[in-house]
Amino acid sequence: MLGKLQAIAARFDELTETLSKPETLADMESWTKLSKERAELEEIVAAYRDYRKAESEMQAAFSEAEQEQGEMRELLLEEGYSLKEQLAEKETSLKILLLPKDKNDGRNCTLEIRAGAGGEEAALFAYELYRMYMGYCEKHRLKWEVIDLNETELGGMKEAIVSVEGRGAYKRLKYESGVHRVQRVPETESQGRIHTSTATVAVLPEAEEVEVEIKEEDIRVDLFRSSGAGGQKVNKTETAIRITHFPTGIVVTCQDERSQLKNKEKAFRVLRTRLYDFYNGKANTAEAENRKSLVGTGDRSERIRTYNFPQSRITDHRIGLSLHSMEAFLSGELDEMIDALARADTEARLTAQTE
Repeated sequence: MLGKLQAIAARFDELTETLSKPETLADMESWTKLSKERAELEEIVAAYRDYRKAESEMQAAFSEAEQEQGEMRELLLEEGYSLKEQLAEKETSLKILLLPKDKNDGRNCTLEIRAGAGGEEAALFAYELYRMYMGYCEKHRLKWEVIDLNETELGGMKEAIVSVEGRGAYKRLKYESGVHRVQRVPETESQGRIHTSTATVAVLPEAEEVEVEIKEEDIRVDLFRSSGAGGQKVNKTETAIRITHFPTGIVVTCQDERSQLKNKEKAFRVLRTRLYDFYNGKANTAEAENRKSLVGTGDRSERIRTYNFPQSRITDHRIGLSLHSMEAFLSGELDEMIDALARADTEARLTAQTE
């Protein structure tokens, strides 16, 4: 590990020197590329140099302790053992920094929420999840842009597709993919019985335009009138867009905007994202199987998280964590849960690395 870190530090110093040269400054494309590489190495190099400094101080403390007697010797030994403990913590931090990065962590993402089993109660729960994620994005200053929203007449929704843009969008929300289960007494339940319903959430990293080629002959674009819960929400002109991609069978609909052009732009963005996810999944079978196991079918027996309203308890079954703060959670206070999932993911990857 230390040999690898030494090589990274040497590359960092080389980049720093290169970026200061006039010929590099004159070539903006090259300068931007090298600056990005240097920025990616900066955190790990700083941690490595901090580790080496602590290591040097520890060795000096133990070395000086050998030359001393009595109280001074005890103080130096105490300092040395304290630095040794710090060194172990810094080594763990370095191992985490050396873990392979998820190539999609820096991307924006597309969030898809769909009502699962449970009829109208599932639609109401799906809409609560929609508002929950919208609240979370507002708190973290992530841009929330609706691509498509299919609402029901009773205040629920069948499906929502949203583009989320900003720093850490995919990195933070990726752990939300899967089946979410709710247990509560519906307002229409006269006997007071608890019902179980589900909604599915899929979080896909957004693809760049250059990464996915969409051939004209592979798609069909249909125009139709927007539909909704009724009243003013229904558009009287054909501004809604449906794109069908024949090779994969993927269908994307966008009807949120009143402008046909804007709906078309949004629909193509979602299509690129789904194709990126599809082709990446084909290239990496393990990732494809993992995504399938995360999202599932929406059946009641499949779930990553349960929202138990009678007990005001949210339980994530992947890490066994339960929180008792339903109101705050549904308003978008997800940090405690998401941080715990990120830690569990890091610990699992660290364990796999040492096996």
